[in-house]
This record gives sequence, structure tokens and C-alpha cells, in this order.
Amino acid sequence: MTSQFNRVGGFGAIGFATTIVLANLITIPAGHPTSGAELDEVTAFFADHGGLVGLSSALTPIAWFCVVLFAAGAFATLWPQERERNEAWSVVGVAGLLLQTAVFVGVISTRVALVQQPEQAAALWPLEDALLTINGTFLALALTGLSIAGLRCGLIRPWQRTLGFTAAALTLLSAVLTPLVVARGGVFGLIGLAGWLLWVVWLFSYGTALIKRGTPDRAEV
Repeated sequence: MTSQFNRVGGFGAIGFATTIVLANLITIPAGHPTSGAELDEVTAFFADHGGLVGLSSALTPIAWFCVVLFAAGAFATLWPQERERNEAWSVVGVAGLLLQTAVFVGVISTRVALVQQPEQAAALWPLEDALLTINGTFLALALTGLSIAGLRCGLIRPWQRTLGFTAAALTLLSAVLTPLVVARGGVFGLIGLAGWLLWVVWLFSYGTALIKRGTPDRAEV
């Protein structure tokens, strides 16, 4: 039977995914600059759309609250079985979730600063862009750790592991290419975007698995 805390973790994952999607839907239709955007475009956007950026930023504390619930729920579900096998993939995954949250605090803080001082875009925008891109490292850790642990403990299915690995590869590649993403954007920026979209799908599927299945069966893969 699904435990109450497993449900908390599952709804945390879905809440996190929903919130980050909504936060992006607030600013992207208004023309939020993409990686490698010209400074004039960046300055104009943050000067003219401060209210939208503020609303989008206001959602992120909710996302961070949800992601910690997800991390705790996943760990509580997976760790008892992993400990018996002397494995710690769930720890790797939880570390990735918490580290990506810490880095994203810097991303949001930089965006808020850009609203207050858009004329400082020459310094603040490359910083925001670099933090956002290099954060793919920690998304990759979360995806890899929880995908391996989830499959080995019988919580998720092979296709979810494959989805997680694919997203991890794309986000990690984007992080490795951070200097090119910041300087040129374009196709280099699309690598991280593709990984992020798969990350969101993975979050919804993992959260659903936690809600529906509760404590996983003891299954070796």
C-alpha cells in the first residue's frame, strides 16, 4: 500500500514540475531573452517586463519547497533497499536535487537584480546565463541517481530510466558547453532546452510512480 510520505514525495515532484513550467510560461511569451541574446534585447526586456519577471520569480520558492518534498519522499522510498545492497544512487539523486536548487537561487537573484538595474546587463546577464546552463550538471546527477535507484528498486520502468539518462546526457553536455552557450546561444542553447523538457516529463512520471506504487517491490535489475 502507498504510504502517506510516498504520496507527499510524489506530489512534490509533480508540484515542482508544474511550478517551473508555469514560471516559464509567464515570461517566455513576452520575449524572455534566450542564451547568447544581445545586451540591448536583454536590457529592454528586463526594463519593460519587470512585473512579469517578478511574478515568475515569486513562484520559485514554491518550486523549491516542492522539490525538497520530492527529494525526501524519493529517499525514504528507495534508501532502505539500497542500504541492504550497499548502494547509494538515491543519495546521488537527492544531492543533485538540492544542489540544483542552490544554484537556481543564484539564477533568480540575478534576474531580480536585472529588473532593478537593467543597465547592468553587461555583467548580470552573462552570470545568469552561465548559472542557468552549468546547473545542468546537477540536473544530470539527480536524473542519473534517481533513475538508477528507481529501476533497481522496482519503482520505475525501463523507459523511465532511459528517459532520465537521455535528459541527463543532454543537460550535462549543455553544462560542459557553457562557454559556447553563453557566447553564441543558438543550437548550443537548444541542447539544454531539450534536456530540460525531458527533465520535466521525467519529473511528472517519477512523481506519478511514487504516488501510485508506494514502497517498491524488491526487484533486482
